[in-house]
Amino acid sequence: MSGKLAVVGGGGGFIGGHLVAKLLSEGFRVRCVDIKSQDQWYQVHADAENVVGDLKDKQTCLEACDGVDEVYQLAADMGGMGFIENNKALCMLSVLTTTHMLMAAKEKGVDKFFYSSSACVYNADKQTDAAVTALVEADAYPAMPEDGYGWEKLFSERMCRHFREDFGLHTRIARFHNVYGPEGTWEGGREKAPAAICRKVIQAKLTGDHNIEIWGDGEQTRSFMYIDDCLNGINKITHSDILEPLNLGSSELVSINQLVDIVEGFADIKLNRNYKLDAPKGVRGRNSDNTLIQQYLGWEPSITLLDGMRKTYDWILGEYQAKYGNKPAVVSA
Repeated sequence: MSGKLAVVGGGGGFIGGHLVAKLLSEGFRVRCVDIKSQDQWYQVHADAENVVGDLKDKQTCLEACDGVDEVYQLAADMGGMGFIENNKALCMLSVLTTTHMLMAAKEKGVDKFFYSSSACVYNADKQTDAAVTALVEADAYPAMPEDGYGWEKLFSERMCRHFREDFGLHTRIARFHNVYGPEGTWEGGREKAPAAICRKVIQAKLTGDHNIEIWGDGEQTRSFMYIDDCLNGINKITHSDILEPLNLGSSELVSINQLVDIVEGFADIKLNRNYKLDAPKGVRGRNSDNTLIQQYLGWEPSITLLDGMRKTYDWILGEYQAKYGNKPAVVSA
């Protein structure tokens, strides 16, 4: 891959920052583009070309794709369930980013285009039971995705498909299932469940207030994929011959209560659980069926939740102590 140029849209974000590091390690030249100022990026890699720019703007996309061999389109307005449910219009506006990146990639003759979709595209009627049947790729239709964010992702998937069919652009799509790990958001309202629970348990232990607020009744279920598995999956899917969207997620299903159990084990503490039943909580159950990715690629995410959460907890503990010490912190619920 030496000498090839890749652009990572949303490269200042959690997954994007890790992806830039991986591409650099593989010999790519990397152009990292993100709307946030660089002091807000999760990771800044000195060996990359780091650009602050709004990819909703077509001209910015054309400049980003100039001379590029591979595009990794991760840029989107998103966050945890609290953000998604309360910012539907902002999430929908991300369609401009993918539209203009596809147009720019076509115009600039880009070789490969990867699009990061989401399990939020799946029909809500398939996710009403905590003992959920794992979602297969065909479950995206008939369409009833997560309002706002899910609809934008599903529509953008169709655009990628039609740019491939009509213009010959090599587009590949992965539907991410709850990616987590170090170097991500852990407070402020956009954090996802693994990071939020780590922060809450750490805060409870360090401050002596042994209570934890859990959104919903804690019996809702999910699978969570560690960042290293996500990066390996992106690479395999981008460079494959698979035309259809593929699930990219762990098939290890857990309840939120079980996730809290795991983190309490790291902290060697048991907390009083207070359930906020009116909080945003998303679908009742969601898991990844990995039949197709195993069939096509002979691979699936395999890092256990226990191993991935241990690394994530240790990182968040260090970040929390560096920012707050052992004192109570005023942070988002």
